[in-house]
Amino acid sequence: MTRRRDVARGAATLGTALALLGAALFLVLLWMVWFWVPTEAVQGVVQRIFYVHVPSAWVAFMAFGIVALCSAMYLWLKDERFDRAAVAAAEGGMVFTTIVLLTGPLWGKIAWGTYWTWEPRLTLTLLLWFIYLGYFLVRQATENPERGKRFAAVVGIVGAFDIPLIHVSVLWFRSLHPQPVVLNTEGPALDADMGITIGVAVLTFTILFLGLMMLRYEVETARARAALLEAG
Repeated sequence: MTRRRDVARGAATLGTALALLGAALFLVLLWMVWFWVPTEAVQGVVQRIFYVHVPSAWVAFMAFGIVALCSAMYLWLKDERFDRAAVAAAEGGMVFTTIVLLTGPLWGKIAWGTYWTWEPRLTLTLLLWFIYLGYFLVRQATENPERGKRFAAVVGIVGAFDIPLIHVSVLWFRSLHPQPVVLNTEGPALDADMGITIGVAVLTFTILFLGLMMLRYEVETARARAALLEAG
């Protein structure tokens, strides 16, 4: 028990350190976006949303990948720690997917002339948001907490299959979205300064997410510990 508490304290400390590091890097990123990287020639200043929109999408996909992996491990091993990790990742994924769905229409209004159109990538991203909203609803949909966790784990696994569909949708279907400019088979289609900035953005958002996820995991661990004390 003492060893587990030490591990939990270590995770909380690491989570705090990562969150603070992510916050510091975010300030650096803001400086790079507004004062260092050049303005894109065609779209102008609105293109700077790219440095929030794209890394948010990356983190959202990574988060739901973690949800699927931890959910599968929970169903296999019945270890509550995997369920807590899945919940922590899912909450972060919901936040970053929401950022994607907010920044995308703002960018689209300038680039396409409309906030929203039911093109494949937008529709599949919105579907992903609703899938993981369902992840949390299913957890509360039964009086048996363990059954709710199992149902949610299945949703978390199945929902992850939407992620590759979002990525390839611009290749398989007619879409207003451009072809991939970062994960491009021929290499990133970006100027060097833009490539460095988006790299810093992805690193910043990833570190920030991991820090917040660890802190959220510690909250779930504390809740579980309190529930055991009440039951005992």
